[in-house]
Amino acid sequence: MAALRNPTKFLRISTAVLSPKSNLSTARLSRSKKLALGALGAATAGAAGLATALTIAVSADDATLHPPKFPWSHRGMFQSLDHSSVRRGYQVYKDVCSACHSMNFLAFRNLIGVSHTEAEAKTIAEEYMIKDGPDDTGEMFERPGKLSDYFPNPYKNEEEARAANSGALPPDLSYIALARHGGEDYLYAILTGYCDPPAGVEVREGLYYHPYFPGQAIAMAPALYNEIIEYEDGTPATLSQLAKDVCTFLRWAAEPEHDTRKLMGIKMLMIMSVLIGGAFYMKKSRWSVLKTRKIAYKPPA
Repeated sequence: MAALRNPTKFLRISTAVLSPKSNLSTARLSRSKKLALGALGAATAGAAGLATALTIAVSADDATLHPPKFPWSHRGMFQSLDHSSVRRGYQVYKDVCSACHSMNFLAFRNLIGVSHTEAEAKTIAEEYMIKDGPDDTGEMFERPGKLSDYFPNPYKNEEEARAANSGALPPDLSYIALARHGGEDYLYAILTGYCDPPAGVEVREGLYYHPYFPGQAIAMAPALYNEIIEYEDGTPATLSQLAKDVCTFLRWAAEPEHDTRKLMGIKMLMIMSVLIGGAFYMKKSRWSVLKTRKIAYKPPA
């Protein structure tokens, strides 16, 4: 009856009945049980750490020297590719790399507006003779290249490529910047990292020691040297400059939408900043009234 006369006391009693105190405290446990629980926790944490460490597979690749991070001009969130470097990089590919490596997924038209004008790209395409056909008589024929043609392959097939490179198949360079761990850092290290093998290391004939290549032995001979070509714009053709330019070109070839993607990201951030400001205003001025209102029940008299 006393509880009915005092509803607040009744509610406190009901709350105490419905929500008993937790009995999970370790204060009542004996010392041995506490030590056992501590050991179990330590074992669990150790097992979790071991499982995390084992997710990294132990293989021969782990012994490879990872390339350093280079300060590329396009690495920043708001930085675009250096298109002058892309143009010079194409010249390096055309004069040096295209002798062995193909770029089957890049067409001459892709150069327009990036590194060359339409007239320049058309002139470059016409330098190649492309096999086409059949003609009206059923015969294949050769014609000058067009903008719609893809970069020609230096070899007719894979067997010819292997025969010309002591059994090694030169990889296609269309997406090489994305296909290799490290991207352009790895490519730059490959092009500039040739050195003599350390004492006690023997390299099989036909291979070259390379600390950044898996297995430290690569079939590709050093391809770039100082002044191996002469740039059209007069830039000094040092080894580092040649490697930097061709790596920038290969990065663009693997991701032609690089600049467009970053530009769209900047536009999205600008639009989202306006939308977030409007949403914050609506939240504070409109919804705050609804969120802070108090609903009270008044029983009929």
